[in-house]
Amino acid sequence: MPKKVLTFSVEGGNAKPAPPIKPALESVGLDPNEVVQKINEVTKRYKGFTVTVKVIVDPDTKEYEIEVEPPNITELLLKLAGAKAPSGDPIHQKVGDLPFEKVIEAALLKAPELTAKTLKGAVKTVLGTARAIGLTVDKMDPKEVTRLVEEGKYDEQLKKYEPEWEAVS
Repeated sequence: MPKKVLTFSVEGGNAKPAPPIKPALESVGLDPNEVVQKINEVTKRYKGFTVTVKVIVDPDTKEYEIEVEPPNITELLLKLAGAKAPSGDPIHQKVGDLPFEKVIEAALLKAPELTAKTLKGAVKTVLGTARAIGLTVDKMDPKEVTRLVEEGKYDEQLKKYEPEWEAVS
């Protein structure tokens, strides 16, 4: 029998063994409490964000694996900045400001999907998106912050997060 894929949208680290999750898991013979506990473990780093979770089940053996699709980078940045929507004119109309630490946080949350080899590269990618949606970083245009990153002005801050980057990328 082919594997069955159950897909749910949950708040990171806060899934509940309730509908629609509970009946779907029971229908394939899984213990909802056990699976939800595992979902919460693998999504806890996305606390406060909605993520898509896929539970891939072998109906014969009842073995399963959990895949997490993090929120998209625009959604992450807007939420971190407390903004509702991207700017229609990002060069002239800003929708919010992020501290540099939040840019690092977004890079770490998106690490599994980014092609960047280094945290510095990932941060520069995130800065590009921040600029495109009308966010500033430390009250500066993200293009200016990118230049400062390249010049090494944020190296000390980045170094603090290197171990976490290595663990998640």
